[in-house]
Formats: sequence, C-alpha cells, structure tokens
Amino acid sequence: MKIRYYNGRVLSMQQPLAVQEAELWTQDDKISYIGPTKADMPVFDREIELKGDLLMPGFKNAHAHSAMTFLRSYADDLPLHDWLYEAVFPHEARLDGDAVYWMSRLAFLEYLSSGITACFDMYMHLDSFAAAQADSGFRCVICGGANDFGGTAESTVREFETYNAKNSLLSYRMGFHAEYTTSAALMKELAQAAAAYKQPMFCHNAETKDEVAGCIERYHTTPTVYMDSIGMFEYGGGGFHCVHLSEEDRRIFQQRQLFVIANPASNMKLASGIAPLWEYDAAGIPLGLGTDGAASNNALNMFREMYLASGLSKLLSNDPKAMPAETVLRAATTGSALAMGLTGCDVLAVGKQADLIEIDLQQPNMQPEHDIIKNLVYSAGPQNVKRSVVAGKILYEEGIYHVGETPEYIYRKAAEAKQRLFA
Repeated sequence: MKIRYYNGRVLSMQQPLAVQEAELWTQDDKISYIGPTKADMPVFDREIELKGDLLMPGFKNAHAHSAMTFLRSYADDLPLHDWLYEAVFPHEARLDGDAVYWMSRLAFLEYLSSGITACFDMYMHLDSFAAAQADSGFRCVICGGANDFGGTAESTVREFETYNAKNSLLSYRMGFHAEYTTSAALMKELAQAAAAYKQPMFCHNAETKDEVAGCIERYHTTPTVYMDSIGMFEYGGGGFHCVHLSEEDRRIFQQRQLFVIANPASNMKLASGIAPLWEYDAAGIPLGLGTDGAASNNALNMFREMYLASGLSKLLSNDPKAMPAETVLRAATTGSALAMGLTGCDVLAVGKQADLIEIDLQQPNMQPEHDIIKNLVYSAGPQNVKRSVVAGKILYEEGIYHVGETPEYIYRKAAEAKQRLFA
C-alpha cells in the first residue's frame, strides 16, 4: 500500500535536528520518499493532507510491563519494597494468559493514542503477550525476565529463539529481572548464554538505595560492578532506572556503551530518587526513556516522561540548561529505538520502517510556534497525537483505532479479567 502525507512538516530526528517543510511517502512497511512535492508522482492508495502538522518518529517505550495495567491505581502510595512484595507479587501470582492478553491489548491502545509505536516489555505469559501483539499489529520487543521465582538460562535461550522468529513486528532481547531477585548462579548462567549468542543483556539496576546497599552486603560491590565482573555485558545491554549509579558504575556504562533507560515518573512516584541524566549524558552514556508499568506510574504517557526527565534534571542539578528538550526527545525516540535493537525505526529516512506519528500543531498548547521541538517536550500531550503508524499501517487515527477490536470490547474484556483476578 502506498500512502502520501503532504502539506506538512517532518522532524526526522537525524542530526542536526531540524523541522523541514516536506512530504513523506510510504510503501508497504517502509518510507519511500521524504522531500519537496514532485511534479511527477506515482499513484497512491491514499493521500493524507497534514495541513501544517508534523510527522516524526513514534516514541519507543524502552521499559514497560504492559499487562500491569491490571494494577493501575491499585498499589499506590507505597515504597518500592512494600509495593513490590506486598501488593504486586501476590497479585501477579494469580495472573493467567487471558488476563495478560487483554491487559496488554489495553496498554497498546494507550500507547498508540500517546504516540508510542513500540515497547520494550518485560513480563510473563509470553505466548499470550505475543498473541496480543500480533492481533493488534503493534511493534514489541520482549525483554527476558528470568529470576529466582521463574525462568532459567535455558528458558531464556528458548525464548530468544522462539520470539525472534514469530513475526516481523516482534523481537526478543536477553534480560533478567534484577540482581536482588536473581541468584549468583543464575546470573552467571545468563551471562554465559549472552556470551554464547553474542547478545546484550538488560535488567532493573540501581533503582533504589536499598537495592544497591543489599548488593554491596552480598557481593561487596554494586550491582553494575558485580554483573560486569561475571561477564554480563560483554556484548552490551543496559539497565532500567539506574537512579543510584556509582562513579565506577558510570565508567562501566560509558566504556561498554550500556544504555540507561530512565523512568522518571515511576521513580518519582515510588520515591526511589531522580536519576542524574544530565551527568550520564555528559559522560557519553547512551540514554533511553520508558514509562515502566501502569502499577507504578500510572499512565503510559511518554510526553509526561519527557517533561519530567527534563524538569527533574533541572531541579536536582540547579541548572535550567540541564537535559534540554532536544536531548530528551532523542532519548524518547532514537535512543530508545537503539536500546531495543530497532535500528530500522530510529529516525525517519528512506528505507527505514514507516513507524511514525502525526502531531497536531493546530491546538492552543502548540501555538505560537517559536520552537516546535521545545513545544513537543514542554507543551505537548497525548491530545496532540493525531495518527500513529506502525510498519506503514495506521493503527490510530483521530480517535479511531485499527487494532482488530473496538476499544469498548477491549475495555470490557480487561474489566472481566480484573474482576476475576481480584475476586
């Protein structure tokens, strides 16, 4: 299918960042043209007039637990340990595949309406999650989540081989939950698996001070240093949260080019702390951005994550220049895509995947147009997302979803699953 988007503007996210007057064409799942209007054009299946709106890469949610929508606004106002062990884990034990399927489909609706075109998801009942992904047409990268409560190095390898062969919109990266939930023996086996397959490794890392202190008590060093010492990051990877990295941790992240995936809303709400992202960026550590799950956030809204990533950095550093809009926007799009291994979705360019969003600039919160990039980070919200496109297919368009089921049906099935889980 050929689609022409014209009479608008394009922010490709290629360096140097610039908004250009251009039209964009897609053919099937790829971008086929970006540039000025041509006198001689092919026949299109559809032509969409943007009326001055902006096309840009979709946001990539680089840390998510999509099916945790089942705990939205249930486990609130608790510190991380109590939240996790007293509210989350006991209810997760009751989760089944049907609930994961519908709660994931619910999350995909929220992603699409807020401009997220891919997620990096760590959770359970992976077959059900993969079915939800396939039925919605959404792009997902599964992150392995082995720990002492479930999963092995062998199952991680099986998952890697299985979910990288399912469909073109689904892939898998090796990972495990966290140092504090995973034995030394299992972590060493996972490190060997990553080395054997020459794969990066991801996990929750240094989210709280207590987590780091516990690791120092167990291994006499920080989580990052310990994991690096057993060969966990020979082929790269990264950490989710990374609020409390030591100087030695940062050196390892910089040398190995490990990604810091920041989750400012979740960390703020759980009072886990504020990651010094401006320091990481200055040190050359690559950055991505994610929402975490709806149990701790509670919204799956990358606009809020961008605003907080910038605003909290300015507050903590006492420097209004810290984490400018351009840096945050790169983290939410290009940086997150590269962390997820989505090298075909990092920018808008000919031959790249047609994963893009249309931002409605004809709304009061986007006027006047002094600086569109600043407006995207400091002023915009989900209400400005007019279209979300994944692999060339329009999945969300002016309030209408094209994901195989109506929102009302998905809401009803999710509500039924919630009732069952909390009966």
